[in-house]
Amino acid sequence: MRFPSLASCALAVLHAAIASAGPSCPDSLCLGTRAHLTAHQIAAELGPLISTVAQIFGPTDARWENATERFQTYKAPRFTAVVEPATEADVATIVKYANRNSLPFLAVNRAHGHTSTLGKFNGLQINLAGLRNIIVAKDGKSALMQGGVYVDQVVSTLWDAGYVANTGSCACVGLMGPALGGGHGRLQGLYGLVSDGLIQLNVVLADGSTITVSDTQNKDLFWAMRGAGHNFGIVTSFVTKIWPKGSDWYYRNLVFTQDKLEPLFEAINKLGANGTQPKELGHFGEYTKIAAVSDPVIYWSFSYAGPQADAEAMLAPFTAIGPISFEDGTVPYSEIAVAQKTGMDDPICAPELDRITATAGLQVFNISTQRQVYELFRANIKAYPELIDSYVLMEQYAVEAVKAVDSASQSFPWRDDYLLLGIDISYPTNHSLDATAQKWVAATVNLWNAGQSKWRKPSAYVNYASGNEPMEQWYGYEAWRLAKLRALKKRYDPNGRFSYYNPITY
Repeated sequence: MRFPSLASCALAVLHAAIASAGPSCPDSLCLGTRAHLTAHQIAAELGPLISTVAQIFGPTDARWENATERFQTYKAPRFTAVVEPATEADVATIVKYANRNSLPFLAVNRAHGHTSTLGKFNGLQINLAGLRNIIVAKDGKSALMQGGVYVDQVVSTLWDAGYVANTGSCACVGLMGPALGGGHGRLQGLYGLVSDGLIQLNVVLADGSTITVSDTQNKDLFWAMRGAGHNFGIVTSFVTKIWPKGSDWYYRNLVFTQDKLEPLFEAINKLGANGTQPKELGHFGEYTKIAAVSDPVIYWSFSYAGPQADAEAMLAPFTAIGPISFEDGTVPYSEIAVAQKTGMDDPICAPELDRITATAGLQVFNISTQRQVYELFRANIKAYPELIDSYVLMEQYAVEAVKAVDSASQSFPWRDDYLLLGIDISYPTNHSLDATAQKWVAATVNLWNAGQSKWRKPSAYVNYASGNEPMEQWYGYEAWRLAKLRALKKRYDPNGRFSYYNPITY
């Protein structure tokens, strides 16, 4: 049975942009002519400048396939060489070298970025897999982490030490990539978005210089990097808040046939419409296909930070609807991802599929719209059996701590989006299906947005965005917010090195 969830699997990638240089401007954008350097040449020139244990290799190397494997392959970035820095200082040296030699560069962690704008990249990969240290502060209130850490590592390391931190909900995804776009997850009702927990970022800028950003240092850049951070630099390490780990978690996984759709969404709206969901509770669901049932089913998974007895009154109405499958249990927080089928070995973490996606942020489920989206899903799965791995995702995490943060304090604009919805059309590469998939995702998002209040404008969580949306859907409609982002982009990245991931445009 397959019940994956993107669940904040959004992005585990740091993104960078074109950088050119020549002898007269060693660390700035110049009209250089060495953009076609081979991996062998890069190794010969860059190798002596960085740590001896750093790695540089090209497409003929045995390490290439693993280093360039992507979560999604539709309009994926292309690489000519891979550099794996061994220290944070190496990253700055690599960026300066790339600038001197007209080499576009893209920093990568877990390779889950799936926006189509990444398809414009062709150049040097800076792979952060060697930067994964975690150090818990002596006072137990924060931890220093390097830029290559990922969710499963962070959760297990901190749990063993007695703590938790904000992360996304999918175990295989990086931590910092989603944080740069906000970062939704199971703990957000208690502690806010992943970006809300950040205390300090250590960043390599577009020219290869290094900078520390926080509420007291370079505050304007700290504002920008919590919501639109993919546009401004490579985070080599950061300090984030942590909290005592608390009690075990209760989970309940349910599967419903399609005739239960209307009562299911009525119960969901009653439980937490318009941001009223209890702060300890999170849940998500999918329209998905399983072999045992002829029509697509509705999978719904709940997690609660506490004992079953405290959650039972909230969840009993869902069991009363009559699921065809019921699974529950109590586990440590370190095991909740596996329990909810978002663990390292679950299908959601499987790489190397074309994934055409789109997203919408809403406040309440329009039940008629949910039926329309389901019927569209059923019709397309029947007409195109090659698309059977596709799913419609619906996430609803608590927002009490999210709403407690002033929206103006970070560039992340969507604190009043209480539902995070997405559609993922997944299939082995087959370009004859691309147009069908594009039409399907567009129709789904149009239904969602049309079913909301007329005063709401469409929003697209930047970590789930398709790349086809206007910039306002990623970064907000307020004139002051967009003007501030554009001004900071011109200041910190005037030549657009970091412009491959849902870029700020003018």
